[in-house]
Amino acid sequence: MICAFPSTELRAQIQNDTSYFERFPEMVTGRMYMSRKYTGVDINDRLGEISTLRYRPNSTLNLGVGASYNVFTLNLALGFGFLNPEVGKGDTKYLDAQVHAYPDKWAIDGFAQIYNGYHLVPEGDFAIENENYYYRPDMKVREFGASVKYVFNGEKFSYKAAFLQTEWQKKSAGSLLVGGEVFGGLAKGDSSLIPSQAMIDPSRDFDKLFFVEAGPNIGYAYTLVIDQHYFVMGSATGNIGVGFTNQYGLEKTTNWSVNANYFLKASVGYNSERWAVNANYVYSKVRLAKNNDFNNSILTGNYRLNLIYRFIPGPKGKKVLDAINPYHYLK
Repeated sequence: MICAFPSTELRAQIQNDTSYFERFPEMVTGRMYMSRKYTGVDINDRLGEISTLRYRPNSTLNLGVGASYNVFTLNLALGFGFLNPEVGKGDTKYLDAQVHAYPDKWAIDGFAQIYNGYHLVPEGDFAIENENYYYRPDMKVREFGASVKYVFNGEKFSYKAAFLQTEWQKKSAGSLLVGGEVFGGLAKGDSSLIPSQAMIDPSRDFDKLFFVEAGPNIGYAYTLVIDQHYFVMGSATGNIGVGFTNQYGLEKTTNWSVNANYFLKASVGYNSERWAVNANYVYSKVRLAKNNDFNNSILTGNYRLNLIYRFIPGPKGKKVLDAINPYHYLK
């Protein structure tokens, strides 16, 4: 998969406090990384007739390389076979496009996720004889959405240092985050999403969910820096989502509600002028409106391990990079 994520903000950058973090606008940030993305569905029965069903895709662990220069990032990753042995989870076909961009004083996250093929975790839950997992090749999940947050202390706090590695946070700093988000999508199968051996009351069966939610969010992000180079970063936002869920079974039911959702980010590692290494994680949970006493959720995650080296391009390389970089013409 090839992913190109240019920044959406091309105006002149804010003047950051260089005693807190340093930028590298004239350097190329090269990286080797491993990553896995996923979108799952949790089905929770408030009546307790069935235990919580946790559907997960068999997405691949990818190995890739990438580079960032100024506002542009290009990554190339593949799910090699030796990283993804067959363990009986079944096949998942998917397109998972996640954009995590950090223009000055903003944090923007976009999601477009298309998944076909799911299994239940943990291993053995409702699995048929001689199979490790209960597998649903017919199950499809779609989720589209965005979260936008204003970073109040963008002069001292850097998201890029933790997640894009194009900056270096040298002193501890944090920031209040305020914004909004919207999500919508569906989960469906050719038959009931509840295994036949689990459901006590067939009238509560359903084979499709459709949802839309939107609302404001607020949170906080903080990076703890030790000896300028070692860091631990965490970010958490809560969202009050107003929306509806359509549930399709013997008949269609619709319910509106207000739900508390959350969005988490974390990163830990080492950073310096030339070298950096870190592990980071992004996690989102969207709770759907209660319907027929089911509290269902859509979960999205992305975790990565990065090894980074920064270098100054030669005269010819810099000329090519500047020629394809619109930001260069706005200086």
